[in-house]
Amino acid sequence: MIDKFDDKNLTTDSEELNNICDECKEEDESVTQNLILTGFKLCNSCRVSKTIFPL
Repeated sequence: MIDKFDDKNLTTDSEELNNICDECKEEDESVTQNLILTGFKLCNSCRVSKTIFPL
């Protein structure tokens, strides 16, 4: 049986795609792209710094 769409799930998904980096808290277009590619909400500059200095 197919359940109805839940509005709570839709708002959670839209909140997750808000383009705000988890590290520097700045808004950047690359955050959503990196979330899709890697599963982490990081902008490109934070992603590079985490790659070079993973601590």
